[in-house]
Amino acid sequence: MSPLTNTFTAAPFARPLYVMLKPVGAVCNLQCKYCYYLEKKGLYPHVSGYVMSDEILERFIEQYFHSQTMHEVLFTWHGGETLMRNRNFYERALALQRKYGRGRKIDNCIQTNGTLLTDDWCKFFKENNFLVGISIDGPQHCHDVYRRTKGNRPTFLNVMKGISLLHKHQVEFNVMGVVNDYNVDYPLEFYHFFKSIDCRYIQFAPIVERIDGKLAPWNVPAEKWGDFLIAIFDEWVKKDVGTFYIQYFDSTLANWVGEQPGVCIQAKTCGHAGVMEFNGDVYACDHFVYPEYKLGNIRTQTLTEMMYSDKQIRFGNDKQSALPSQCKECRFLFACNGECPKNRIIKTDSGEEGLNYLCKGYYKFFKHVAPYMDFMKKELLAQRPPANVMYAF
Repeated sequence: MSPLTNTFTAAPFARPLYVMLKPVGAVCNLQCKYCYYLEKKGLYPHVSGYVMSDEILERFIEQYFHSQTMHEVLFTWHGGETLMRNRNFYERALALQRKYGRGRKIDNCIQTNGTLLTDDWCKFFKENNFLVGISIDGPQHCHDVYRRTKGNRPTFLNVMKGISLLHKHQVEFNVMGVVNDYNVDYPLEFYHFFKSIDCRYIQFAPIVERIDGKLAPWNVPAEKWGDFLIAIFDEWVKKDVGTFYIQYFDSTLANWVGEQPGVCIQAKTCGHAGVMEFNGDVYACDHFVYPEYKLGNIRTQTLTEMMYSDKQIRFGNDKQSALPSQCKECRFLFACNGECPKNRIIKTDSGEEGLNYLCKGYYKFFKHVAPYMDFMKKELLAQRPPANVMYAF
């Protein structure tokens, strides 16, 4: 549970070491137009299958437990599309977790596009207490713009069938909605849709990508990103604090009171959350799966060696040390921390490199929410529920 708003935190960042697994690499049954990950097949041009072997799976699970200093251990399965591996793979993983976990509390969360969910999958997730993350970009007219099949067919109805099955089997789930140039214009419809499907744990991911060095056409415009957050916040802060969990808002409050935020992009440093590819290659971050950010391979190095290496520590500290002067002098640096380094692709007004593409939007958002965050901070310090903010403005 979140210490701030009594809402569930799906994958808290405050862990000594966290490595996401890619059991199928860059393989998916869909071909979303904005996907940044499918191109990673190019890293392994001579590989067929792109699936994690039993040897790599066992090596990872054993080492992951050895690297953890906390009693509770979280495993995160990510894609590609995770359900392109069959249940036998995940059953083997659970058996290995029991073997090497030796009584520790084990949590599993799995991200999926939802189109391959069945009754059998949902029964499995319920029986084994998986948290399921569903990728869906809002109502049908928003979702189907970019989330398409390889034959360019819409996917919304298939995803909704999957969500219905999760409800049927009472599987706990959250949603990840990618915010792009289209759905950014529909913030309240976006939010109301997720409320209508009774999803109480909501994450947003603004899309910022480059193609051949140029900004992608589906990128969310920076100032509209701020407007999007503000529109949803204004409804949430009046009606839904403590009832619906929105990751950005809870993490902003965490930074406001000096606690560790629940999302890495708003933390002061990076480097605590790596990713392991299907073949055992470990990279600094899921957004930095490039040769220059490869830390090694689990066959020849331990996770602890790679994740606490000088290279990874420099990567993590660069998030703060490489900030441009404009960021270091910003009144909201404590709340933003420069956001994700992958988005630092524009220049400041003075021509300095390294400004976050979304800077104007974040500044607008933080300025707008400051009075509400100040109030909730006071309530927390007085050991009163921050949800009192709903009756104070």
